[in-house]
Amino acid sequence: MSPWAIGIDLGGTAVKAAIVSLQEGIVLDRAVPTDTASGPEGIVAQLSDLIAALHAEAPAGLFRHDFSGIGLGAPGAVDIEKGTLSYPPNLPGWTTFGLRGALERALQERLGVAVPVFIENDANAAAYGEAVYGAGRGFRDFLMVTLGTGVGGGIVLNRKLYRGPSGTAGEIGFMIVDFEGSSIHAGIRGTIEGMIGKERIVEYACRLIRENPADGSALSELCSHDFSALSPRHIERAAKEGDRISLAVWDRVGSILGVGFASITALMDIRKFVIGGGISAAGNLIFEPAYRQFICSTLPSMHEGVELVPAELGNRAGMYGAAALCFV
Repeated sequence: MSPWAIGIDLGGTAVKAAIVSLQEGIVLDRAVPTDTASGPEGIVAQLSDLIAALHAEAPAGLFRHDFSGIGLGAPGAVDIEKGTLSYPPNLPGWTTFGLRGALERALQERLGVAVPVFIENDANAAAYGEAVYGAGRGFRDFLMVTLGTGVGGGIVLNRKLYRGPSGTAGEIGFMIVDFEGSSIHAGIRGTIEGMIGKERIVEYACRLIRENPADGSALSELCSHDFSALSPRHIERAAKEGDRISLAVWDRVGSILGVGFASITALMDIRKFVIGGGISAAGNLIFEPAYRQFICSTLPSMHEGVELVPAELGNRAGMYGAAALCFV
């Protein structure tokens, strides 16, 4: 096995790519804005350009002709066997596209050698990155959840990704926690993502402010009295300063997450949870109510060994995990 690979995190805003050493981790990385308007073929060209540039810049000691391949984490449904990516969010104009084959052909032409490409769902790639290089290193089985614009997840069982027969396992954001609730997301009522995705967190804070105008001054000042500019970061800051409404917002976020974790444990006996994504920066404002709700929502026999831990790799998890796919 070659000791290095290139890991790529394909997002709707940016393409992040890195040279990853099996032993040392990331040794060189680059990021460029995603050329979303160019469609699938344009993205393939952009990816091959970025890969070729990184390959040419490989540091001394890494043999350019001898690397394990390209790992690519992408949003949307990934068919591992066929190498296809279907309907990726934030990439307009895509249906089902043979991304692996197209990229391998482009790299063969560009580099003059056959380069294996491994593609994976981006949340799964992030989970695998944490398993190999981050907070999941010491866990045999765990669920990683990413809290951001949406709520994603990936499952690691016996140190391997569990994708399910159709590749959609781990989509904790689409678990239903309130089937009679008012929140509807992607046509489904009461999902975790529909209740604690980034926009829904802000919507809930604004609702509490409308219902309790006398208590909303702290958040109002932080967003300069423009609630259209209110962000989770404002709510985090206000909560750390003791703001009652902000504390209530994070208590709800954590409690909903805890219910989801409880269901995962009841179904699969997973007791380790790695929490990442930009929203997770709120830290114990989320972790503590999530743990409390987990305990309230599970049998005592399910409590032993439960851990909720922060992810360690930040926005590099996808690159680490994608590259690690090449080392298997």
